[in-house]
Amino acid sequence: MQYSDNHLRTILERTKTVAIVGVSANQIRPSYFVARYLGLKGYRVIPVNPGLAGQILLGETVYGDVSDIPDDVDMVDIFRRSEAVPPIVTAALARWPKLQTIWMQIGVMNAAAEAQAEARGVDVIQDRCPKIEYQRLFSELRMGGFATGIISSKLAP
Repeated sequence: MQYSDNHLRTILERTKTVAIVGVSANQIRPSYFVARYLGLKGYRVIPVNPGLAGQILLGETVYGDVSDIPDDVDMVDIFRRSEAVPPIVTAALARWPKLQTIWMQIGVMNAAAEAQAEARGVDVIQDRCPKIEYQRLFSELRMGGFATGIISSKLAP
Protein backbone atom coordinates (compact mmCIF):
# COMPACT_ATOMS: atom_id res chain seq x y z
CA MET A 1 0.00 0.00 0.00
CA GLN A 2 1.36 3.37 -1.00
CA TYR A 3 0.19 6.52 0.73
CA SER A 4 1.65 9.95 0.15
CA ASP A 5 3.26 11.68 3.08
CA ASN A 6 0.87 14.60 2.57
CA HIS A 7 -2.14 12.30 2.83
CA LEU A 8 -0.87 10.67 6.03
CA ARG A 9 0.09 14.05 7.51
CA THR A 10 -3.38 15.46 6.74
CA ILE A 11 -5.04 12.52 8.50
CA LEU A 12 -2.81 12.82 11.57
CA GLU A 13 -3.28 16.60 11.77
CA ARG A 14 -7.07 16.59 11.45
CA THR A 15 -7.62 13.71 13.88
CA LYS A 16 -8.43 14.62 17.46
CA THR A 17 -10.08 11.47 18.87
CA VAL A 18 -9.03 7.88 18.13
CA ALA A 19 -10.80 4.66 19.10
CA ILE A 20 -8.18 1.93 19.36
CA VAL A 21 -9.78 -1.48 18.82
CA GLY A 22 -7.83 -4.35 20.36
CA VAL A 23 -5.85 -2.22 22.78
CA SER A 24 -4.08 -4.13 25.54
CA ALA A 25 -3.56 -3.19 29.18
CA ASN A 26 -0.22 -5.00 29.00
CA GLN A 27 2.39 -2.25 28.87
CA ILE A 28 4.76 -4.25 26.67
CA ARG A 29 2.20 -4.82 23.89
CA PRO A 30 2.41 -2.64 20.75
CA SER A 31 -1.24 -1.60 21.08
CA TYR A 32 -0.54 -0.16 24.53
CA PHE A 33 2.55 1.70 23.23
CA VAL A 34 0.55 3.23 20.40
CA ALA A 35 -2.35 4.24 22.64
CA ARG A 36 -0.03 5.80 25.21
CA TYR A 37 2.05 7.60 22.58
CA LEU A 38 -0.97 9.06 20.79
CA GLY A 39 -2.34 10.23 24.13
CA LEU A 40 0.97 11.93 24.93
CA LYS A 41 0.77 13.70 21.54
CA GLY A 42 -2.57 15.26 22.45
CA TYR A 43 -5.01 12.83 20.87
CA ARG A 44 -7.93 11.61 22.93
CA VAL A 45 -7.59 7.82 22.87
CA ILE A 46 -10.68 5.71 23.56
CA PRO A 47 -9.74 2.08 24.26
CA VAL A 48 -11.86 -0.76 22.87
CA ASN A 49 -11.40 -4.31 24.16
CA PRO A 50 -14.29 -6.57 25.22
CA GLY A 51 -12.09 -8.31 27.81
CA LEU A 52 -11.38 -5.01 29.56
CA ALA A 53 -14.78 -3.32 29.12
CA GLY A 54 -15.69 -1.03 32.00
CA GLN A 55 -12.11 -0.68 33.26
CA ILE A 56 -10.07 2.49 33.04
CA LEU A 57 -7.01 2.47 30.76
CA LEU A 58 -4.83 5.52 30.17
CA GLY A 59 -7.46 7.69 31.84
CA GLU A 60 -10.38 6.55 29.66
CA THR A 61 -13.15 3.99 30.09
CA VAL A 62 -12.59 0.86 28.02
CA TYR A 63 -15.53 -0.11 25.79
CA GLY A 64 -16.35 -3.60 24.60
CA ASP A 65 -17.30 -2.54 21.06
CA VAL A 66 -17.11 0.61 18.97
CA SER A 67 -20.90 0.82 19.01
CA ASP A 68 -20.76 1.29 22.80
CA ILE A 69 -18.66 4.48 22.65
CA PRO A 70 -20.91 7.45 23.54
CA ASP A 71 -18.66 10.11 21.99
CA ASP A 72 -17.69 10.87 18.40
CA VAL A 73 -14.33 9.75 17.08
CA ASP A 74 -12.39 10.84 14.03
CA MET A 75 -10.38 7.67 13.50
CA VAL A 76 -10.71 3.99 14.33
CA ASP A 77 -7.32 2.28 14.69
CA ILE A 78 -7.60 -1.51 14.43
CA PHE A 79 -5.25 -3.93 16.22
CA ARG A 80 -7.05 -7.13 15.20
CA ARG A 81 -6.52 -9.91 12.68
CA SER A 82 -7.39 -8.98 9.11
CA GLU A 83 -10.40 -11.32 9.04
CA ALA A 84 -11.85 -9.58 12.12
CA VAL A 85 -11.87 -6.16 10.41
CA PRO A 86 -15.16 -6.17 8.41
CA PRO A 87 -17.58 -6.24 11.38
CA ILE A 88 -15.52 -3.56 13.15
CA VAL A 89 -15.70 -1.31 10.09
CA THR A 90 -19.43 -1.98 9.65
CA ALA A 91 -20.09 -1.08 13.29
CA ALA A 92 -17.90 2.04 13.11
CA LEU A 93 -19.61 3.29 9.95
CA ALA A 94 -23.02 2.72 11.53
CA ARG A 95 -22.00 4.46 14.77
CA TRP A 96 -20.30 7.51 13.22
CA PRO A 97 -21.77 8.77 9.95
CA LYS A 98 -19.03 11.43 9.80
CA LEU A 99 -16.11 9.11 10.61
CA GLN A 100 -12.99 10.33 8.81
CA THR A 101 -10.50 7.47 8.94
CA ILE A 102 -10.21 3.71 9.34
CA TRP A 103 -6.58 2.85 10.14
CA MET A 104 -5.40 -0.77 10.15
CA GLN A 105 -2.19 -1.57 11.93
CA ILE A 106 0.93 -3.19 10.49
CA GLY A 107 0.00 -6.58 9.04
CA VAL A 108 -3.74 -5.80 9.04
CA MET A 109 -5.41 -5.52 5.63
CA ASN A 110 -8.91 -6.20 4.35
CA ALA A 111 -9.98 -5.19 0.84
CA ALA A 112 -13.71 -5.66 1.49
CA ALA A 113 -13.63 -3.41 4.57
CA GLU A 114 -11.54 -0.90 2.66
CA ALA A 115 -14.08 -0.78 -0.19
CA GLN A 116 -16.99 -0.45 2.25
CA ALA A 117 -15.39 2.48 4.09
CA GLU A 118 -14.17 4.24 0.95
CA ALA A 119 -17.67 3.96 -0.57
CA ARG A 120 -18.78 6.12 2.39
CA GLY A 121 -16.00 8.66 1.78
CA VAL A 122 -13.86 7.45 4.68
CA ASP A 123 -10.07 7.45 4.27
CA VAL A 124 -8.55 4.00 4.78
CA ILE A 125 -4.95 3.29 5.74
CA GLN A 126 -3.79 -0.33 5.88
CA ASP A 127 -0.63 -2.05 7.08
CA ARG A 128 0.72 1.07 8.79
CA CYS A 129 1.13 2.33 12.35
CA PRO A 130 0.01 5.88 13.24
CA LYS A 131 2.71 6.10 15.92
CA ILE A 132 5.48 5.26 13.46
CA GLU A 133 4.02 7.53 10.78
CA TYR A 134 3.65 10.40 13.25
CA GLN A 135 7.24 10.03 14.35
CA ARG A 136 8.47 9.82 10.77
CA LEU A 137 6.40 12.69 9.39
CA PHE A 138 6.93 15.08 12.29
CA SER A 139 10.70 14.49 12.52
CA GLU A 140 10.73 12.62 15.80
CA LEU A 141 12.67 9.67 14.41
CA ARG A 142 15.58 11.86 13.32
CA MET A 143 16.74 12.24 16.91
CA GLY A 144 17.24 8.48 17.11
CA GLY A 145 19.01 8.31 13.75
CA PHE A 146 16.06 6.67 12.07
CA ALA A 147 15.04 9.26 9.47
CA THR A 148 16.14 7.01 6.62
CA GLY A 149 12.64 6.24 5.35
CA ILE A 150 13.26 2.58 6.16
CA ILE A 151 12.03 1.01 9.36
CA SER A 152 13.65 -2.32 10.11
CA SER A 153 14.89 -4.36 13.04
CA LYS A 154 17.77 -5.79 10.97
CA LEU A 155 21.29 -4.53 11.45
CA ALA A 156 22.80 -2.64 8.57
CA PRO A 157 25.46 -4.64 6.68
